[in-house]
Amino acid sequence: MPRSRRAGRLRGSLLALALLAPALLGVAPGGSGETISLAGNEPGERLDVTLTQVVDPADPAGQEPPGSDRLVATRFRLENTGTAAYQDSPAPAAHLLDTTGQRFTGDDVPTTAGPSFAETVTLDPGDTAEGFITFRLPRDADPAAVQFALDAGLADDVGHWSLPLP
Repeated sequence: MPRSRRAGRLRGSLLALALLAPALLGVAPGGSGETISLAGNEPGERLDVTLTQVVDPADPAGQEPPGSDRLVATRFRLENTGTAAYQDSPAPAAHLLDTTGQRFTGDDVPTTAGPSFAETVTLDPGDTAEGFITFRLPRDADPAAVQFALDAGLADDVGHWSLPLP
């Protein structure tokens, strides 16, 4: 088989794995703007998480990203539906997957898309917060999905939204 066909099949296989992995791992899938209820590792930890917007590319609020990187900003709405206070860092709790299966961790990089979450967010039961989480990825990467989990991304319950959002 020609090398280019093998590479294309490999990329296709990796994309399928990246998109099927949530179902295989018990990840809660989501669509455009869908709210996913996620539990944390401690009793009473529960958030309703909604991915409401994706800005790609996002313009930096300050200096340009170095080299061939670009910024993708994702806006989340967090609502504490549990019985315990939520105190966590949302940026490392989020990951962006590209079509090759590469995983990028969220960052607090400010963009002109809108305000980022504070480094640490505290929500009492019933409270909500909205903010952007930014990802730095190569210019030629094609975003495929965004994931979010409580406890700085280490909770077993993971929300998964396929991209692009309309």
